[in-house]
Amino acid sequence: MDEKPGAVLTIEELAAYLKIPKSTLYKLVREGKIPSQKIGRHWRFRKGAIDHWLEETRAAKPVSGGDR
Repeated sequence: MDEKPGAVLTIEELAAYLKIPKSTLYKLVREGKIPSQKIGRHWRFRKGAIDHWLEETRAAKPVSGGDR
C-alpha cells in the first residue's frame, strides 16, 4: 500500500486496505459514515483521513472483554 502523505485510494484499494467487501464500503459511503469524495463518477478516499476515521471509530466503541 502506498504510504505517501496525501495518498488517495480508489474504492477497490480501500476495500482491500480495510479488508471489507466493496458493497459494504459503498454502503458506508452512501450513509455518509466514512470520509470520501466523489470525483466525476468515481469515489476517492484520502488514506490519512481514513486512518484518522479508523482511530476515531475505535475510540468511540469500547472494546468488550466478554465472549471471545
